[in-house]
Amino acid sequence: MDDSIAQLIPAVEQQLSSQETPYVAETYRRLLEEPDIDEHEAKLMIALCLADESEAMIEKERDFDIVRYQELLGLLPILPG
Repeated sequence: MDDSIAQLIPAVEQQLSSQETPYVAETYRRLLEEPDIDEHEAKLMIALCLADESEAMIEKERDFDIVRYQELLGLLPILPG
């Protein structure tokens, strides 16, 4: 896995404990219900979605799109790409 994705794990962990991003914790719990997904892998999947939206934000010179981020999270465990 790309190091830049792994560097987003602290941001994901912050989102997991934040009352402002309950949808991240919901996604995390849903992923952990999958038999082949452990805690670390679930966080990496969420980090990949965060990276995808952050990259789109930079490329398109726009603000962070929370709705798009939530849509990406909703697609997991299928990874964006």
